[in-house]
Amino acid sequence: MKTKTKPSFDEEKKYWTRGIDYIIGIDEVGRGAFAGPIVAAGVIYKPNFKHLFLKDVNDSKMLSHKRRNELSPLIKKHALFFAIEEIGVPYINKYGIGKANNAVFRKVLKKLIPKIGSSNFFILADGFHKKYLPGGILKQKGILKGDRTSISIASASIIAKVRRDNIMKDAEFQYPNYKFAKNKGYGTLYHRRMIQEHGLTIIHRTSFHFRSF
Repeated sequence: MKTKTKPSFDEEKKYWTRGIDYIIGIDEVGRGAFAGPIVAAGVIYKPNFKHLFLKDVNDSKMLSHKRRNELSPLIKKHALFFAIEEIGVPYINKYGIGKANNAVFRKVLKKLIPKIGSSNFFILADGFHKKYLPGGILKQKGILKGDRTSISIASASIIAKVRRDNIMKDAEFQYPNYKFAKNKGYGTLYHRRMIQEHGLTIIHRTSFHFRSF
């Protein structure tokens, strides 16, 4: 029987020991949603950073809404640097979610790297390598289920998730029929029924084949 693992700084330490001071963990949320933006974040901790809250940091999907909202301000307070960015539905509908996914990571790094003020950085990305990031393929590593492996990536997933959830909660005031505060724009059965009954809003992604349900 395999034991469950929790995120650690093991991946970060591989690069800290090589003299790289700035390890950027990046992750996104909302890629598979029917509505709303895609949101990504990047988080950098000091080498060998320690704090009690880190024991609870994990893939945002594995945490309760309450715990994510408790951890998000702690991550922002104690991270050396962080950045959160989003790509809206107009871009997603025009270029597709794949290009939007890469674009939102570039936005995060465009905001984050000037804060570092150094080229001595390395990127840990959830999933696979990301296209056209600063430094190219040599300055990044894609980690499958990285948000369950790296504390930096997991922290990015948490602050991105909290930001996006709040965006979708606000969207419910404008589109109350869809209950975005509850489903966050994902394709729940209720959400699908509302699309059938009321049609698409301007925050829905037209690239999905909504006619199929």
